[in-house]
Amino acid sequence: MKYVGSRAITAWLLVLGLLAALAPARAQTVISLDSTEAQTLRRHPRLRQSDQEIEEQRALKRGSFAPANPDFLFSAPTGEMWAPGVVQTIDFPTVYRRQANVARAGIALAERNRDVSRATVLRDAREAYLGLQFAEAQVRQLTYQDSLYQVLQRTTERLFAAGEVTSLQRISTAAEARLVAVQLQQAIVDQQAAQRRLGLLLGRPGAPLATSTDLRETGPALALRGSALLSGLPVEDSSALVRSPTLAAAAQNVTLSQSGISLVRARRTPALTLGYQNQAFENSALRYRFQFGVSVPIWFWTYRSQLRAATARASAASYQLETQRLELGTQYQQALADTRKFATTLTYYEQTGLPQSRAIISQSQRLFRAGEISYLVLIQSLNQAFTIQNTYLTTIRDYSQGLVELNFLRGE
Repeated sequence: MKYVGSRAITAWLLVLGLLAALAPARAQTVISLDSTEAQTLRRHPRLRQSDQEIEEQRALKRGSFAPANPDFLFSAPTGEMWAPGVVQTIDFPTVYRRQANVARAGIALAERNRDVSRATVLRDAREAYLGLQFAEAQVRQLTYQDSLYQVLQRTTERLFAAGEVTSLQRISTAAEARLVAVQLQQAIVDQQAAQRRLGLLLGRPGAPLATSTDLRETGPALALRGSALLSGLPVEDSSALVRSPTLAAAAQNVTLSQSGISLVRARRTPALTLGYQNQAFENSALRYRFQFGVSVPIWFWTYRSQLRAATARASAASYQLETQRLELGTQYQQALADTRKFATTLTYYEQTGLPQSRAIISQSQRLFRAGEISYLVLIQSLNQAFTIQNTYLTTIRDYSQGLVELNFLRGE
């Protein structure tokens, strides 16, 4: 009875194992670059933060006409009774106009900062998508290498058993195959990390994402797009960065700080004081009367300190604009030089390097099977060919990153 029960359990385990093996793998979600950009712009919290900052500045503008709170008083002008009254101080109209100008400049600055956030989010989305493309291409490349080296390892084992290769050659083949297998495992981990990074931007960190285009197939189109972009770019960074959102935000910050100077100066003007109080005896025919006065800014050191602070703030904003222009100009020149360098390298691999690597792989295997080259020459040839193909993938990635950086600096 125990024997029959163990056989039944074993049968059930085999059935479950077979079902698990036949179960379909988790389907991947294929996503395009355009969809990635659209979803990221729709979901990213940085853009929502920018929208709320704009709303904050708009709310402040609605309160730019903000007179001081009225003073409700009880006074006894005749010494016989206490009577209520009210006094209101109103600034010179220029103050409220300057406050409205400051509010409008604040709204414009918040809008420029939203443009910076949008450009940054787009750059992050494009780089994350490119990172996943590169990781997928590496997995495909190393999977092909791994299968080739596994075949080579089995062939070497048979040749060793037949006494046609040495023990050193057998060990070397096994070491090369193991190295490629480890690299493949590392590439799979990198692919999973790239999937998670892109998924975080899309709000789906655990989704098995996949790109819609193989990175290896984008080389020719990338070369055409890069050539068209580079041919139309000006060498002078001052012309190329005219539409930079970062520079626009820094320039608007200067405008805001200068509006602050005008506001401080306007507040140094006298203010009008209006009152409505009891100013007569109880039996007077008209007890409550209006009163008028002027609020004189005699505490000059306070306004002088505020003006100095506003002037220093405006100077700091101007220097910040110059710093941003210098840093972005340096980044633009570096990105332009790198992109042109990668363009030349990509042309070489497209026209020469990649066709040669394919020829090396096919011919070295054929010659080795025919006994015309040694084992050492075969390994060296395969390593050279795969190095060319891996460098080709890296060149496509670097070239694409250069174009992404150029578009970011130019506000595209």
